[in-house]
Amino acid sequence: MSTPAVTLCRTCRDADPGLPGAVAAAIEQAGLQAELNGVDCMSGCRRPQTIAIRQAGKTAYLFGEFTRDDIPGLITFLRLYRDSPDGNLADARPLGALRMKAIARIPG
Repeated sequence: MSTPAVTLCRTCRDADPGLPGAVAAAIEQAGLQAELNGVDCMSGCRRPQTIAIRQAGKTAYLFGEFTRDDIPGLITFLRLYRDSPDGNLADARPLGALRMKAIARIPG
């Protein structure tokens, strides 16, 4: 099974330069596997800072207005995503405020 890719926009207006490090630390602390990447634009400019999660054969997700406060929701999301065979979540409520920040869900 492949590892999920977590991609943060690094050029979003008012991007938090410490956010990638905080996300990486939280993923490691949670004992999860993920490849963390940065990209120069994900065209989510109306809802900065954007973050995408994708994995081969699974639905991909794009979230906007992602902040450090959303990191616990991201960790919950990554656990649910890992356990889902197709990347679809039966119930997004455990994600807390992160579930309201979804911009797109792209079928795998």
